[in-house]
Amino acid sequence: MADFDLVLSNALLVNPELDSIVEGTLAVSDGRIAAMGKDVPTDSGALQIDCAGACLAPGIVDIGVKIGEPGERHKESFGSAARAAAAGGVTTIVTRPDTTPPIDNPETLQFFQQRARAAAKVRIKPMAALTKERAGSEMTEINLLLDVGAVAFSDCDSPVRDGKVMSRCLSYCSQHGALVIGHPQEPDLSRHACATAGPFAVLMGIPTVSSQAEMMGLERDLALVAMTQARYHADQITTAAALPVLERYLDNGCNVTAGTSIHHLTLNEFDIAGYRTFYKVKPPLRAESDRQATVDALARGLISVISSMHTPQDEESKRLPFESAASGAVALETLLPAALRLHHTDGLGLPTLFRALSLNPSRLLELGTGRLSPGAPADLVLFDPDKPYTLDRTKLHSKSRNTPFDGQVLQGQVLRTFRAGQEIFRNDT
Repeated sequence: MADFDLVLSNALLVNPELDSIVEGTLAVSDGRIAAMGKDVPTDSGALQIDCAGACLAPGIVDIGVKIGEPGERHKESFGSAARAAAAGGVTTIVTRPDTTPPIDNPETLQFFQQRARAAAKVRIKPMAALTKERAGSEMTEINLLLDVGAVAFSDCDSPVRDGKVMSRCLSYCSQHGALVIGHPQEPDLSRHACATAGPFAVLMGIPTVSSQAEMMGLERDLALVAMTQARYHADQITTAAALPVLERYLDNGCNVTAGTSIHHLTLNEFDIAGYRTFYKVKPPLRAESDRQATVDALARGLISVISSMHTPQDEESKRLPFESAASGAVALETLLPAALRLHHTDGLGLPTLFRALSLNPSRLLELGTGRLSPGAPADLVLFDPDKPYTLDRTKLHSKSRNTPFDGQVLQGQVLRTFRAGQEIFRNDT
């Protein structure tokens, strides 16, 4: 008889590698998936969970999460972020280095990792800054940061303006096999913008940026990527104008991938009507035609990663006039139910969604997670894709509650989350 620790039976197994959904059982031993299928033997010594027909999928790997430590713990701590992640089915958080101070040296990165290990039940993988102080002038100690545990390098929403500096950074990262994560925006055109240029923004009378700024930033970065042969991931592609550029460089063999945020997949520029600052994100929400083009690119695999771009902001920084309010929204807890809108409304299959939520980001960072297959880490999310509920932001686990989905009916609810076969969240509602 097989020796299992955990048996999850009567589940719909969502397998993004095989593009399949099948009824079956999944068994866990020593923190890893030991067996799965319809004929998994029963082990009377294992913890038995009847999934009652709910969906079981690989835990979400979320690239681009902002945690407030160090410097802004009042906005989000490791503990609160980890609880929010687990409640949202996120088992691996890939954190941004735009902290205060930024994670731009080995000592700060080591402190960050120590705090993460002490406080978080989910896996936390840190990015480090590409340039010192994220100022775009001097490259960080890439090799030392890799040795300490950095999984990628990014200056986040402060793109490197100087082409020579960016070229040197890409060239050095290429030599050491390091991944660069870029934020494709032309920085001068984007400065102080809080809406996408168009008739609606003109009526609102707020500073705008053309959607062409994203295309221009991506074109510059990918030209340098082609020259240096670096590995590059664009964190957020949000406009139709940028997609032909991405496709051209992919067709030419560049080692480039692209992601987008859940907010740009599910919201559009009209959501900022009434100057609602919880909808103020960076880059700003786009036209509906851009949203539809981005969803189509995701379905085709041109865009391969969905991220929350979780950016906690306190009440004081959001309860301001629209131009002055801070950008960003929390999304660790709402990532999966919001993504399920793409399943229910836009027709994306669950395996397609979990390729972008779990498998592809894990492959990009070479983490070994994001799969439903024997031997893979048993990082799992059990969820009901059809269960509706009304989101109450006051009940979110994050310290900051700046979500654009407050009061909205979402369809799809996380029931349980497991990391290495251990339950780290159970929904008792």
